[in-house]
Amino acid sequence: MTNDAFEDIGDIIARKQITLPLGIVVEKRKSTHPWGDWIWEPVEVIPGAGPVSEWVVLQEGDGWTRFHIATLPLTLHRRETEPLQLSLINEEPHLYVILRDPDEVDGPPIKAHHVTASSYDAQDFLDSAEDIVGRVPMPPAIYEWIRAFVDEHHKEEVFRKRKRDQVDVEDHKFGKEPIFAMKSKQEGKS
Repeated sequence: MTNDAFEDIGDIIARKQITLPLGIVVEKRKSTHPWGDWIWEPVEVIPGAGPVSEWVVLQEGDGWTRFHIATLPLTLHRRETEPLQLSLINEEPHLYVILRDPDEVDGPPIKAHHVTASSYDAQDFLDSAEDIVGRVPMPPAIYEWIRAFVDEHHKEEVFRKRKRDQVDVEDHKFGKEPIFAMKSKQEGKS
């Protein structure tokens, strides 16, 4: 991790949106399932990683290999601090990495699509059922970076209960007479 990757806290406070590059590390393991040979799972992120043009093997073991497959931006927006705050209060804070099947046939078997600290964003990707959404541990330096941003920008939204409209029976909201009223008038004329 380079010190250049983390900016001065004053810069964080001044901005509405901040971004940090994160290297995405996935693990390829042998599968025991009859429908697939391999399991692909995000396992960690590398804060401040540089771009990679090809996958880099980081570690190998019996039946598994870890690759740095891409570098993606983790972007924080000042108006989206509620899910970030929820992520920080977890006993073990996590980031969420979204993997996707690639469009090209001749390329790698999986591609990194998105990384987020928001459980709301992760849920949106899970709803599609086409992506692999994996939780990875949030490195302490990333935790502090997000904490400083949330502390500066988070504002609790005050709940306001909506009051019902006072309906005047004589005043029709949509300009049409209700069908049951028209039928009553017609029956009265007959």
